[in-house]
Amino acid sequence: MTLPFQLPLQPSRDKKTLRRQLQAERQSLVDRHQRSVHLQEVLRVWLIGRGEATIGAYWPIKGEFDALPALYRWSEAEPDRRIGLPVMDRETRQLRFHVWYPGCPMEEDAYGIPKPKDTEQFAPALLLVPCVGFGPGGVRLGYGGGFYDRTLATISPRPLTVGVGYAHGFVPWLEAEAHDVPLDVVLTEDGVHWQRPGV
Repeated sequence: MTLPFQLPLQPSRDKKTLRRQLQAERQSLVDRHQRSVHLQEVLRVWLIGRGEATIGAYWPIKGEFDALPALYRWSEAEPDRRIGLPVMDRETRQLRFHVWYPGCPMEEDAYGIPKPKDTEQFAPALLLVPCVGFGPGGVRLGYGGGFYDRTLATISPRPLTVGVGYAHGFVPWLEAEAHDVPLDVVLTEDGVHWQRPGV
């Protein structure tokens, strides 16, 4: 018996199409909640061995992994630990990070994404970066806006970058373009997918 249609098994080689495919796949994962629980555990265990006290994160959209519960648990362990969420600078189109904590005042940015309102700005030592997809050696596929790449190109000292995403987003042939800044670490619900030597 043959099916009247065939599902595409290969991800598109066109990055714009690939982004749409991976986002649709992520939002339709029937076990996304369970994957999220596993990734929360992976992140919490990985952070145990780290010395950074400031982490830049993100507000999850479009079915992204929500790292904030794990980060809040991390922040409770030491009084000097801080979590930040991105605020976009309209002129430079770069991201600044402002302190976030549960219940802090929030407002929507130009894209309708919640951001901290009038909280302190700081430079994170570690940056969690959401991945639409990812490839070998820390290559990241984002939404195509270039916000993280522009930000990382100018931050000094450069924070350690940790990509987080579900394992379905691995694209083995994905290669970095000239403007792409590779990630230092990639975590999925299956564990540490990749980590740069010496990190």
